[in-house]
Amino acid sequence: MKEKIKKVNVITMGCSKNLVDSEVLLSQLERGQWEVSHDASGGGFDAVVINTCGFIHDAKQESIDMILEYADAKERGDIGKLYVMGCLSERYRVELEQEIPEVDRYFGKFDLKAIANELQVALQPETIYQRKITTPSHYAYLKVSEGCNRFCGFCAIPMMTGRLTSRPLEELVREARYLASRGVKELLLIAQELSSYGKDLYGTARLSDLVNAISEIDGIEWVRLHYFYPSDFPYDILQVMRENKKVVPYLDLPLQHITDPMLKRMRRHTTRQETEQLLRTVRAEVPGTAIRTTLLVGYPGETEEDFNELLQFVEEQRFDRLGVFPYSHEEGTFAYRQYQDDVPEEIKQSRVARIMELQEQISAELNQDKVGLKLTVLIDRKEGEYFVGRTRFDSPEVDGEVFVSSERELTPGDFVRVRMTGADTHDLFGISES
Repeated sequence: MKEKIKKVNVITMGCSKNLVDSEVLLSQLERGQWEVSHDASGGGFDAVVINTCGFIHDAKQESIDMILEYADAKERGDIGKLYVMGCLSERYRVELEQEIPEVDRYFGKFDLKAIANELQVALQPETIYQRKITTPSHYAYLKVSEGCNRFCGFCAIPMMTGRLTSRPLEELVREARYLASRGVKELLLIAQELSSYGKDLYGTARLSDLVNAISEIDGIEWVRLHYFYPSDFPYDILQVMRENKKVVPYLDLPLQHITDPMLKRMRRHTTRQETEQLLRTVRAEVPGTAIRTTLLVGYPGETEEDFNELLQFVEEQRFDRLGVFPYSHEEGTFAYRQYQDDVPEEIKQSRVARIMELQEQISAELNQDKVGLKLTVLIDRKEGEYFVGRTRFDSPEVDGEVFVSSERELTPGDFVRVRMTGADTHDLFGISES
């Protein structure tokens, strides 16, 4: 009799770096004769693997809730084996094993070989770069390094990922070529922080070399850069962004705060003056660059004066994209050891709301300024009567979109010229050129 095909569902929680890990695992399992699904619902799977996030409280709780949901499914007999991997499991494996014993086995973030062995698949290191793409096929993430040497006061990530470990440039170019051969047109370079790429391997940052090498690959049309650290910023990348037309004018630069007392307590190794000079330089050397930033409010010791200065800074800078999070008191971090979590939760949430209210007003005004312009849009999908895509200034999942009306059929992965006819707080509306 023909052997029954085994089915596995890999569920990804958290960030795009986790997604890349899941794509590697999916590819290896598929090569090992598993029928693979990603983020599928329902039962009927011989195994479910949950790739968890352990960054902040809310993300941890979402991962725990997902584990409990599938533990119940296993108890009902809806699924076979249940496995947990990723950051939460790396950080809290002992506690999870005690609290949720229904899970068949827990793995850390870097236990790919052990997971493969558990599922009776021989890991093939020579094909690791041949990931199973789970995003729309025209864009993909390229993780250039693991870990971080910064050790910011609030951040638990180095405890889970360790110190900076860059991937060799040649290995990344090979993976980028493979992705291009699969139809990928936009590559999003991601890391815990791109600024330091290559320092551990080559003694100096090599991000510009990597970006230039990737942009030479046929088929890659857009290269997007995520997660720069403001201290020791690699200024040579600005020349690459200005001169290399494949590198989109987009900079993801999480600043976290702006007052000198908060920057010092957060261990950010920069000052307000240095931060503002960096922003001026970026805007002068690469005019029109969309700057995305992330802020953190409610950090221990943040006063009303600190917050008001941050709010004024947001109003002055008029960032194109901005996210803000309330501080989460994470075990093992510098802030957890050194400070009391002394800002009440209701004040944290109020500060988040006040910044986002201001940013929504700024975003609406910046979007309105684009009405009447003709911009290139990369189509991601069709939704109702619209084709939905993004400009060079928009990253998938986190930024706004363009809802395009077109008399002709458009396909995901198409680049089209669109005249912008309308705008709201987050998104644009336009008509494609025939």
